[in-house]
Amino acid sequence: MLRFIKVILCNLPRIYMIPKMAYKAKHAEKYTEEECYAYARLAIRRMMRAGRISTKRYGAENLPAEGGYMLFPNHQGKYDALGIMYAHEKPCSVVIDDAKSHGLLVKQFIDLVHGKRMVKDDLRQSVKIIKELAEDTKEGRKFIIFPEGGYYRNHNTVGAFKPGSFKSAVKARVPIVPVALVDSYKAFEEWTLRPVETQVHFLKAIYYEEYKGMTTAQIADMVKGRIVHTISEAIGLV
Repeated sequence: MLRFIKVILCNLPRIYMIPKMAYKAKHAEKYTEEECYAYARLAIRRMMRAGRISTKRYGAENLPAEGGYMLFPNHQGKYDALGIMYAHEKPCSVVIDDAKSHGLLVKQFIDLVHGKRMVKDDLRQSVKIIKELAEDTKEGRKFIIFPEGGYYRNHNTVGAFKPGSFKSAVKARVPIVPVALVDSYKAFEEWTLRPVETQVHFLKAIYYEEYKGMTTAQIADMVKGRIVHTISEAIGLV
């Protein structure tokens, strides 16, 4: 939290970026997805510099070269999606809990990357978002979905993955990319201003031919298992 406060204070001279994000998001006829994503990544880099955060990327060669896909990472904290976008050069977006998406800066950022807001406990709205995700990824878009549904100060341990998180990927028959986040919680959860380094590992993509016929519960277990193994290797447990 201390680092988060420092990031805000250091970037007060750049507060103009917030209305500029909102403007770009509202005028899709003027700004391409690539241009909006580039501006979002600029904001992330400035935040990282102010917060003394560095992120190492691994496995970029595992990302599908063409078409849409869905990234499924473990969830550690507020920095997770930002770290992935920093490491992911092609435009990608994120699915976020609607209740957490309307704060200052968060709203403008989510709008800028054309994120999807999911209302918890609203089955009809969830079904609508699942359908939209499937349609958008078929057309080539990429999305980050956190299958744990939230983070609970779990650090480098991984909670249960919700099988329903994978319905969109199955419906669209698009590649599933497991993403292992290591030390991502340190960015904003630790009460320190010391430099921090996080890791983003893009694991081998799982194509439809590999997961067809599996239930979403089986897919969730498979993806979680690969992420847990990668984290264990990264922190020296195996």
